[in-house]
Amino acid sequence: MSDISLQIIIKEENGILFKRCVRKLLESTFILREKDEKLYSFVSRESNRQDISEYLRMIGFDILVDEKTGVGMLIVSEEDEETVGLKRANVITFSSIQYHMLLVLWKVYLENLGYNEGNFVTKGDLIDKIKSYGVVPMKQELIASFKLFKKYSLINFDENDHGEDMKIQLYPSLQFGWDIPQFQTVADEYLKRSEADDEIADNSEEEILRLNPDDYEEDEV
Repeated sequence: MSDISLQIIIKEENGILFKRCVRKLLESTFILREKDEKLYSFVSRESNRQDISEYLRMIGFDILVDEKTGVGMLIVSEEDEETVGLKRANVITFSSIQYHMLLVLWKVYLENLGYNEGNFVTKGDLIDKIKSYGVVPMKQELIASFKLFKKYSLINFDENDHGEDMKIQLYPSLQFGWDIPQFQTVADEYLKRSEADDEIADNSEEEILRLNPDDYEEDEV
């Protein structure tokens, strides 16, 4: 293993922004152009990104900026991806129901893309969409999930608003919030449920086709 060496010089006027960006990444994984414009502008500059990257690699992380979506994110550095004994601090294991909710949130995000400035859904509409997939979250599960997603900059909402019309802002970071193996597990559950629904529908159609119309004709008097 090579020696660890850190050689970066941060100008005094950039010191606060540098610290804020690093802390924001470690705290919530994402820095978003539409939410933290000043911080995103700082990390999107090549020289600043290189300084942050070099600093983060000291603790096994790195920064990736997706300019198309306006998302800066904390990732595991390539050289430490397979290192044993390093906790992947920015990887959260969501519950099954939280993953189902994430899938619905991402679907809604894509459906709303390009229609309005910002991407929003009301709490009531979101709950209806979640239920339409056969998932019925309890009230406390819903609240806890919303707060967790907000913490990691996947969504945003006013925590003082508890009504059905509460607006939830959806962020492009939703597409990066997946743990692939867990995503595949939940996606498989959806596919199985869809296949089961199709099979039930097919069976029902077969039963209808088997019916003899003569069985329902009235006897002539």
